[in-house]
Amino acid sequence: MFISETVIAVIIDWIDNNLHKPLRIEQIARYSGYSKWYLQGLFLQYRGESLGRYIRNKKLDSAARDLRETDENIYSIGLRYGYDSQQTFTRLFTRHFHLPPGEYRKKNKTACYVPGKAES
Repeated sequence: MFISETVIAVIIDWIDNNLHKPLRIEQIARYSGYSKWYLQGLFLQYRGESLGRYIRNKKLDSAARDLRETDENIYSIGLRYGYDSQQTFTRLFTRHFHLPPGEYRKKNKTACYVPGKAES
């Protein structure tokens, strides 16, 4: 594995562990030790998508997981991933998944299995 690939893997791991925080490309570039322009080009080269798009998609995918696996309200989930309003979160979520968050939850809710409990 080349050093650049290793750097990208470390950055991806760091991003994935910090999705609940505001993430800025300048901050990630400082963390990597590269300029933001070089880092963005490197990321695009190795991942085939921009750094900003990767962060956006990971946040939306994590929010979708929370919608499926929890009963937490939609507004709180949106706030956790850095969306400043439910309207913004809903607009971007709908654009990404082609369903608003509430409808996505209804169609994709993970059923909780409780051993010994009869299904109704």
